[in-house]
Parts: sequence; C-alpha cells; structure tokens
Amino acid sequence: LFAGFWQLATAGINRISVAQPASKMFPFGRRVLGGRAGATVGLLGTAMVAINLLASPAGVAACFSSAPPPSVRGSDGKPATSVYGFTANNIDGKPVPLEQYRGHVLIIVNVASDCGYTDGHYKEFNQLYQEYAESKGLRILAFPCNQFGGQEPGTNAQIKQFAEGRSVRFDMFAKVDVNGDRAHPLWQYLKQRQGGTLVDAIKWNFTKFLVNKRGEPVGRYGPTTSPLELRAELEKLFAE
Repeated sequence: LFAGFWQLATAGINRISVAQPASKMFPFGRRVLGGRAGATVGLLGTAMVAINLLASPAGVAACFSSAPPPSVRGSDGKPATSVYGFTANNIDGKPVPLEQYRGHVLIIVNVASDCGYTDGHYKEFNQLYQEYAESKGLRILAFPCNQFGGQEPGTNAQIKQFAEGRSVRFDMFAKVDVNGDRAHPLWQYLKQRQGGTLVDAIKWNFTKFLVNKRGEPVGRYGPTTSPLELRAELEKLFAE
C-alpha cells in the first residue's frame, strides 16, 4: 500500500491530474466501505493531501519551510487566540459567533453524508450529546465538507434533511472547505493549533478537534477514533 502511495507521489503525478475529483480516483462511499476498511481510506486521504502538496511549488515550500505560519485572524481582523474569535454560518445560513460557546467543552468535526464513517459517528455523537450536553455542557459543532471523495455534494438544505433523518441533535453548520485557500478561518486556526501527522492539512472526513472551556484546541483525532473513545479526554476537560 505504501509503495503504491510512493509511486503516486512521484511518477504518478505526471499521469494523474490533481484537479480530477477524488471521488473518481478513490470512489469510496458509505455504501461501499465498512468500518474495518476505514483506515485504508484515511491513508488514501493522506496520500491525496501529499500528492496535491507535491504538485505545487508553494506546497513543497510549505512542507519544508522552517518559518512559523502567520497568525490566523478572527472575524474582528485581529490574531485569534481562541475559537471564540470566529463566526460561522449555521446550516440555515445564519451567522453564529462562536463566542456563544464560551465556557463549554467542544468537539469540532468535519462531516460528510456519504462516508463510510457517517452512520457510526452520527450515532455516537448523539450518544455523547445525550450523555453530556445537559450534565456537562458539551457542544458538538459539525461542519459539512465536500473535499474528501466528493462525499458531501448536496446543498445545505439537503444536508440538513439528511441529518434530521438521523435524529442529529448537535449543531450543524453550513458547508465549508477545511483545506486550501478557501478554508474557513476557524479551520485554519484549528490546524495551526493542533497539527497533523506529516502535514497539518485535514486528511479525511470526521477529523475531530477537542476544545477546552477557554476556547483552546487541545486535541486532534482522525476518523478511525470513534466519538465514544473520546470519553476519557472529555471527562478531563469537564473537570477543569
């Protein structure tokens, strides 16, 4: 598998257009994948991120640059010091200042309706919400994203309908990009504060960030970590 990634990252770039939709290159979806195959998809996501970076001079420079990245600016134009400095549109298009979550422990996650992880994650997020929202103040902020395998192609209205069909109780936001020049500033900030393996870019759907009661990102978990596996870390944050 890794040998295949290496071939893609070297000779393969000359044959594959990085502009080609990932869904055509790696057509994995909710109906195809089970949970056991999910790790492979996560690795493919890492490979796709690497390919896109290596195909761009700016991306290569970013990988090997020792200069610290510029501070991400919040909605007020000032360098952000917590997630409270950002505003994001909810699934209905209404601006939501994240200041309203001050004092709450947060899980911030990029989601997709047609991913192999969707059913399990939505079910377990609902479990966590039911268990901790009232008693501990947990809030879950879900951001739909279509950057991984084209698995969130619908409109915000369609995404909302899909979520309602699964009795989603947590907060759904409007569809955003989490990587690239168009990445939402909140997601730029999350990646800067909690970097990833090899590169800081989000690798696949359902990358989860834990945020403490002060609005500081303190943990990052990939899609192979289930929401219920976060219980121990959540309990520590609730106790702070």
